Amino acid sequence: MIGIIGGSGLYDIEGFTEREERPVDTPFGAPSDPPVVGRLGGHEVAFLARHGRGHRLMPTEINFRANVFALKTLGVDRILSVSAVGSMREELVPGHMVVVDQFYDHTKRRVSTFFGDGIVGHVALAHPICPQLADGFAKGAETAGAVVHRGGTYICIEGPQFSTLAESNVYRSWGMDVIGMTNATEAKLAREAGMCYSTLAMVTDFDCWHPDHDAVTTEAVIRVLLQNVALSKEIIRRTLDVLPQTPPPCGCRTAAKNAVITAREHIPKDALERLRPILGEGA
Repeated sequence: MIGIIGGSGLYDIEGFTEREERPVDTPFGAPSDPPVVGRLGGHEVAFLARHGRGHRLMPTEINFRANVFALKTLGVDRILSVSAVGSMREELVPGHMVVVDQFYDHTKRRVSTFFGDGIVGHVALAHPICPQLADGFAKGAETAGAVVHRGGTYICIEGPQFSTLAESNVYRSWGMDVIGMTNATEAKLAREAGMCYSTLAMVTDFDCWHPDHDAVTTEAVIRVLLQNVALSKEIIRRTLDVLPQTPPPCGCRTAAKNAVITAREHIPKDALERLRPILGEGA
């Protein structure tokens, strides 16, 4: 099953058939919304609205652990994530799509690991995006007629405020390409959960570094956002068609296999049971 996490403006997808809400209880609380399982263009998918339907949750309020854990327990092994972002580069114009391949996590208040409370684990995150999934996303965007950029770094800030001008200029000097508030956290958790993960970053506006930023109205940003969301739905459909039904072997799936360094005899039984869906039955 392929998981789809919808960001700002993407709370549902038309053409979903055999749809069924699947409320999931997780050890980390409730997800943003009950996942909706069904078929989209003949493919089995699970859709989750990141901010909840109606956009009820700020980025910091999102229960990222519950969202990823819920998808994992439903049988999802690949996550297509869609997110609205600001552009940090002149060539990344509002309306363009960026299939990012790196993250810089600049958040301050997030819990971004399933480990803790008696069990310690470390996963490799040098390459946080699954290249096979990213290639499928890019091909889906290209066939849908989008202007798509392959690769780029997404800086994830805490929010909910946008950047100050000083911050924006610093992020540009660091080499950041787009800016958002959610996806680095998801990518970390997906890797711990042994799930492939890729982000389609939809550019809605230039961040405040741009000299013309003050001329952009909220109405204009929302107009671009809505256009992006409509296009992203077609991109998702096209991406599902190009992804292999049986994905080839991938390092994302085994990232947590040897991650736990806590001695087995010192791991509390409840901690082991809590993470069994992630660590597997042999844990």
